[in-house]
Amino acid sequence: MKFPRLLVMFTLASAASYPTYGNSEGTWDDISNAGVYSLMGTALLLPTVRDDWEGLRQAVYSVGAGAAITLTGKTLIDSERPDESDDDSFPSGHATNAFSSATTLHRRYGWQIGVPAYAVATLTGVARERAREHHWYDVVAGAVIGTATGWFFTDPFNDQVQLIPWADSNGGGVTLSMRW
Repeated sequence: MKFPRLLVMFTLASAASYPTYGNSEGTWDDISNAGVYSLMGTALLLPTVRDDWEGLRQAVYSVGAGAAITLTGKTLIDSERPDESDDDSFPSGHATNAFSSATTLHRRYGWQIGVPAYAVATLTGVARERAREHHWYDVVAGAVIGTATGWFFTDPFNDQVQLIPWADSNGGGVTLSMRW
């Protein structure tokens, strides 16, 4: 079915199509907003278009749980933003939502959608730091929370080929698993 692929590519490409007029904080903020909304939209719209109601439920749980954990962290931890606008810097909600959406897309539909989704999620996180909305560790914490909730709540739609990230005390990497 070509329509879901076109939908995914259009939605993910919209994050990269925002104009970049230099290195201003406002531009980075726009990029981070485009990235997170594109990923969340794709994570929720793709299962709907495919009549994958279990996938939609899993996406809602993944993004919702990540958002709840992040809001709890922001409430309990007073961390001033780099731009000194408030004390809700830790952890990054944009990074949490971007990575929970990307992980859900990866786990549910495979690496073909997961790789570009993670690229947009990474761009979103970098943009939050460059926009002076978050410290780098706020973004990393949000990415960890989002990735964890995505992995916890999402099952593969087709488990023939999987990319599985791993980490231990000596490093990390990605394992490729194929079934035929």
